[in-house]
Amino acid sequence: MAADSMEIDDSLYSRQRYVLGDSAMHQMAQSSVFLSGMGGLGIEIAKNIVLAGVKAVTLHDTKHCETWDLGSNFFIRTDDVLSQRKRVETVCPRVAELNPYVHVDMSSSALGDSTDLSFLSKYQCVIMTEARLSLQKRVNEFCHSQQPPIKFIGCDSYGICVRVFCDFGEEFEVFDPTGEEPKEIFIQSITQDSPGVVMCMDNLPHGLQTGQSVVFREVNGMVELNGTAREVSVLSPHSFAIGDTSQLQPYAHGGFFVLVKTKTFTFETIERQLNDPQVLTPDFSKPEAPLQIHAAMLALDTFQDQHSRLPNIGCLQDAEVLLKLTEEVNATLRNKAPVNAELVRCLSRTAMGTLPPLAAAVGGLASQEALKAITGKFAPLQQWFYLDAIEVVRPLQSLAAEEFLPRGDRYDGLRACIGESMCLELHKLRVFMVGCGAIGCEMLKNFALLGVGLAKSSGVVCITDPDLIEKSNLNRQFLFRPHHIQKPKSTTAAEATHDINPDLNVDAHLNKVCPATENIYSDSFYTRLNLVVTALDNVEARRYVDSRCLSNLRPLLDSGTMGTKGHTEIIVPNLTESYNSHRDPPEEEIPFCTLKSFPSVIEHTIQWARDKFENAFVHKPCVYSLFWQTHSSAEAVLQRMQAGQSLEGSFQVIKLLSRRPSQWEQCIAIARLKFEKYFKRKAMQLLYSFPLDTRLKDGSLFWQSPKRPPAPIDFDLKDSFAARLFAGIYNIPYSEKDLSKEAVSRILSDVKIPEYRPSEKCIETDETVKKPEQTKMPQSSEEEREAITQLEQAIVADRVTPDNLQMRPLQFEKDDDANGHMDFVTSASSLRARMYSIEPADRLKTKRIAGKIIPAIATATAAVAGLVALELIKVVGGYEFESFKNCFFNLAIPVVVLTEPGASVPSVNNIFFSIWDCWTIFGHEDFTLSDLMNAVREKYGIEPTMVVHGVKMLYVPVMPGHSKRLKLTMQKLIQPSVDRRYVDLTVSFAPEADGDEDLPGPPVRYYFTRATNTS
Repeated sequence: MAADSMEIDDSLYSRQRYVLGDSAMHQMAQSSVFLSGMGGLGIEIAKNIVLAGVKAVTLHDTKHCETWDLGSNFFIRTDDVLSQRKRVETVCPRVAELNPYVHVDMSSSALGDSTDLSFLSKYQCVIMTEARLSLQKRVNEFCHSQQPPIKFIGCDSYGICVRVFCDFGEEFEVFDPTGEEPKEIFIQSITQDSPGVVMCMDNLPHGLQTGQSVVFREVNGMVELNGTAREVSVLSPHSFAIGDTSQLQPYAHGGFFVLVKTKTFTFETIERQLNDPQVLTPDFSKPEAPLQIHAAMLALDTFQDQHSRLPNIGCLQDAEVLLKLTEEVNATLRNKAPVNAELVRCLSRTAMGTLPPLAAAVGGLASQEALKAITGKFAPLQQWFYLDAIEVVRPLQSLAAEEFLPRGDRYDGLRACIGESMCLELHKLRVFMVGCGAIGCEMLKNFALLGVGLAKSSGVVCITDPDLIEKSNLNRQFLFRPHHIQKPKSTTAAEATHDINPDLNVDAHLNKVCPATENIYSDSFYTRLNLVVTALDNVEARRYVDSRCLSNLRPLLDSGTMGTKGHTEIIVPNLTESYNSHRDPPEEEIPFCTLKSFPSVIEHTIQWARDKFENAFVHKPCVYSLFWQTHSSAEAVLQRMQAGQSLEGSFQVIKLLSRRPSQWEQCIAIARLKFEKYFKRKAMQLLYSFPLDTRLKDGSLFWQSPKRPPAPIDFDLKDSFAARLFAGIYNIPYSEKDLSKEAVSRILSDVKIPEYRPSEKCIETDETVKKPEQTKMPQSSEEEREAITQLEQAIVADRVTPDNLQMRPLQFEKDDDANGHMDFVTSASSLRARMYSIEPADRLKTKRIAGKIIPAIATATAAVAGLVALELIKVVGGYEFESFKNCFFNLAIPVVVLTEPGASVPSVNNIFFSIWDCWTIFGHEDFTLSDLMNAVREKYGIEPTMVVHGVKMLYVPVMPGHSKRLKLTMQKLIQPSVDRRYVDLTVSFAPEADGDEDLPGPPVRYYFTRATNTS
């Protein structure tokens, strides 16, 4: 993004724009950040904020590269250590490579208690890492005192403990605290009273809090409210008071309200916050932890002041000194919790060390706070965030001190935390990671720093991704650079990971992981693995990988992000539930009649436009081409229709053939007539069928919220949007000259618009009615006669040529601005919105909704990958169930919630089993589905109700024709490949209580013969 022109490079920033919005992006492009400390935490923050696209970053550091740094800073190489380069000189050009729009410079000047801080005045945000608390206090006081205040963030990482502190000044205004799209809530009634009470339509929850403000729009009767903001006082989940409305006109009907999002936050300096800290609680199973870490880390600051060093690794004496200091510090605090001696001792033992995944997780959060500081987008952290990884080191406390001592290699920092034995286990690990996108890149970085899968230890990191690198990937997938565009993600990521740690053994594939590749990713492949990591962007792929891990008893580490939200899920054999143990509720569909006739919000008009594109330019051309591929000739089709045969899709296909254009002028005419149909006649027909004064049986108006009466739109030349798409599907050439305003106007002047005659057809108003399938709609005898006549005429006129029996379906591509696809959807949606008096959406919002784009930002990606990598250490160590943590976070609010995974609970139905069990049935060539169900009943004591193979339902009693399948052999039903010896099936059984859903049993491995060799 060029700061001068303020033009946003959508090809790079598109996914992030949907998270932050253009206002915040422009604000970032004018902001400068000072970042001190180029250790593991500092480099994480540098990466994230440069990828985000601030104007300038100054990297500050005074240290030289050491071997130790290779295990925490992914931009330092062995050569840098050998040549004793300064850390900041080493990383600066590598950080700058991440984003050509960001100016990255460096400073290695001393920054201490006597430094003149006036040089910081040119920055909008200052971030301190690896700085003593006394210096942080001094810099914070300077920043707080400026007008306007310079936003200050202090970050520290010591072994298993991290902290983040934010001070954005005494009055920090946020224009969007949540980032959620403000919902338009329709109004049922407003009383004329003091106070006036607003009731939401259909008792829908308003989601408001007392003290917030709302703006009213389109209210009839009490029109004085429109455009005004009123502070609310919540009365119930679906009602609230808005102050005195007694002097306003009586409420009639309609209208909606929208939340006003602006909010002001107040901050104090570190000095004022120390004794009574305002903390975020991430883990409610240990609510006192943040205050306990606060006291312990303040004591650690005191220890450094007194001894000019950190506690020595594994030194019991230092640990007791730190514990005593913690008790003294804790006694002075106003807001405090009991001292946690175990935590303090673990902090003392590991303080000199580093856990790279912990730095990645907190680096993601701290980076998001920096972006909030300079944009005012999202609610800031108030004011401290503390996190510990005591569960990682708790089982290791009994190990000998020698385990943790440095050995002069890149893993010394990690070794200080988890010991030599665990490091060796990580080196031997055999990992399979599916996906090399944003999360995949971050995970590979973590693997490199942790030493996961080293060649010399017979370890391996096998990765696979079929995708090529696109420019928009560069905003989050930090292992890729512009010269990598159109290269495979997996092999490119493997090379970049090798640069971070040359000892890593990365085996890169270009395959999808799906049933079609089970010959590659077979059961024997999975049994050679220690664990599987998913870095995927869709649920179905996750479900498939989960089923493979389940049947092969392999741990699975899953994570995902959407915008600033992230989740991690840890799946461990015989301990936790699996990914498939729970399912998200299906997305709410927009009712068919709402889309077709009664849109009320912009999402409805965008979906309508997207459906129109799909129907006209994808579905119809596909049906057309397939029909003529299926039937040998037009004459044969005519004979069959004349004989009274019903051919699916024939009516629609013949209609397209009879109206098929052959010239550019006809494409213009089709587009003009479509405009007339959708944006003028549709409105006229609706108002004919339901005049504005139409009333329902209860006497209320038909046209009241959320129904909006349409208004016909007269054609304007700028609205001619579809002609070139019609030319595309009919393979009709046109030139740039043909697209000129003059040429199009000349053609349009000859287009005859038939006179409008209202129809008496019924317009659907029932929201429960589904969209009928066009090709399967019954045809009247009149329609059949018309189709036969049209086909006869086409044959006689010699229009049935091979070229005319083909159409070229388009494939909706949202990211190609030259193809006209988004032009069509944006224009069609805006016209429909205008017709229904709905506020239109800009192209960016339309693209997000129509393209179902998942918003993404590097901060959230870094955080989830870090949290997953922490759990990986626990899996490798074989830790108990209580050690594992799933996480959900939303960096926007901000909230971080750590919870125990769902336990693998044995099911009870007079028998005991868990999802991790595997039942086996041996069959033979003539073994039928009925035999299988009998065998399961006899061997395992359950009554099978349903049998599923992958996504194919083999037997569901309610499905038509499925009862006949009971007599079919398993060979015929599954049709295995020649070398396939068995398949894994899901067999469900009847629940204990009537009305409950059927219960899935564990995987049933069915062998086609008695031979048990695996496939």
